[in-house]
Amino acid sequence: MKKVAIVGCGGSGKSYVARELGRILDAPVTHLDAAFYDDEWNELPMEKFAALQRELVARPTWVIDGNYNSTLQIRLEACDTVVLMDVSTVAALYGIFSRQFRHGAGHKGNGVHNRIHWGVVKYVATYRRKMRPRVMAKIEEYASGRGDVVLLANRRQTRRWLRKAAAERS
Repeated sequence: MKKVAIVGCGGSGKSYVARELGRILDAPVTHLDAAFYDDEWNELPMEKFAALQRELVARPTWVIDGNYNSTLQIRLEACDTVVLMDVSTVAALYGIFSRQFRHGAGHKGNGVHNRIHWGVVKYVATYRRKMRPRVMAKIEEYASGRGDVVLLANRRQTRRWLRKAAAERS
């Protein structure tokens, strides 16, 4: 495990897993929200965002978290491991609201990018029905057979998987 793409719904724990896995693997971590948005929440033009990801995945080791379905193929074709944070809708909604409560709004520099508005709530609430099938199809098309695909359905399973990854590295 040297090149890891972490995908999943907002509030599912992608950034937490990325930070922990980066520490375990001693690999650089990129939170795509930090790359896509500036301090005023302006978006990076999509062609520059895609080019940046091509540069990131060319490195020998990396952990990248974020969905960004329009550029997901770039990460999936380059990774040796995909981690899908496949938590329930209730858990993801809890995740976005508890993160907002714990960290407040804005960019925190550690993968925490909080900005809750109706669009975010709607995205999280409909992710399993609308976005998950699209993400699964891309994983099947671009990452299947290239390496491991790990589905983590809850926080307990995630902690167990991270402990196992740490034990395998030591």
